Amino acid sequence: MRYIDPHIHMNVRTTADYEAMAAAGIVAVIEPAFWLGQPRTSAGSYVDYLSTLVGWERFRAAQFGLRHYCAIGLNSKEANNPPLAEAVIDLLPRYALKEGVVAIGEIGYDEQTAAEDKYLRIQLDLARDLEMLVMVHTPHRDKKRGTSRTMDVCIEHGLNPARVVIDHNNEETVEEVLDRGFWAGFTIYPKTKMGSERMVEIVCRYGSDRIIVDSSADWGVSDPLAVPKTAQLMRDRGIAEADVVRVTYANALAAYAQSGQMHEDDWLNPPAIDQRTLFEGNSVLRGQQPQVDGLVIE
Repeated sequence: MRYIDPHIHMNVRTTADYEAMAAAGIVAVIEPAFWLGQPRTSAGSYVDYLSTLVGWERFRAAQFGLRHYCAIGLNSKEANNPPLAEAVIDLLPRYALKEGVVAIGEIGYDEQTAAEDKYLRIQLDLARDLEMLVMVHTPHRDKKRGTSRTMDVCIEHGLNPARVVIDHNNEETVEEVLDRGFWAGFTIYPKTKMGSERMVEIVCRYGSDRIIVDSSADWGVSDPLAVPKTAQLMRDRGIAEADVVRVTYANALAAYAQSGQMHEDDWLNPPAIDQRTLFEGNSVLRGQQPQVDGLVIE
């Protein structure tokens, strides 16, 4: 079985995570831009961060057998720092059309402030003008109202719901998201978002059409194997294999393939892994012997 984790923050994860994910059947990941826990103080921090997403992290994933894509955007929390936000907005076109960028994201609301609304709208216009997909972060607090409001704004700005993934859904939001024609992402993240047991119930009730499972694993207590683990629980609970495949692989591919950047052949016929390869003079190796096409080179 192959899996896609279409929302995970690998720049704060370890190489051991990449190895475990590959062993569990994860073939591709999408890493959306987000906040780092500590607020950034300058646009230069963003330059380095976004460059990492389209550069080093893409290289590092490939060296352990995964295809890495990303989404580029100003996150909702840092939209509340207008001087920083203005500078970042000016940077986004430089990165949005680079190879491997599948969407503008993750963008949306946090506290649903006026500043968040302003910069969400600016980025939706950018996505529309560049004919790009959008990955939406829905707020942790007042989620139902924030999710409805986000969809209203997307429609107002002329976006096609079929090209927008609304992420971090729960039982309160899923029905409206699906009824309005958007993709519904669900994050398997302990305590704060959606657990695997609840995810099983969602699929039992709503089926598998336009539903996408991800981990959003980051620097917090989270699990980069949440997608394959949830898939197995679905099988154990009697959900049909075709539905498991849709919510943990096929739907993510269908949604983000619309970008023209993500193709199944990217991992079905990948280039050979050669860990002797360097990225700007840097190696993924830390003392271990390199692997070349599955063989350790002494």
